[in-house]
Amino acid sequence: MDTQIDASQMPSVPIMSRKKFADLVGVTEDTVTGWINRGYLPVVEIGKYRLVNIALVTRMALEQEFSL
Repeated sequence: MDTQIDASQMPSVPIMSRKKFADLVGVTEDTVTGWINRGYLPVVEIGKYRLVNIALVTRMALEQEFSL
């Protein structure tokens, strides 16, 4: 999948709601919730809310080794 993400869409804070993240990556909020429940996405818990930890997602993506 070759998807371009406009850098201006990136948040200025390192956390994001499940809905906003789902909209950004083009999946449903239920999909993001599943990813969180399975441990695929790092979260920050604030009270009863679990927010996607964008800073850690970015770091993990940058550290990922890709081969063609």
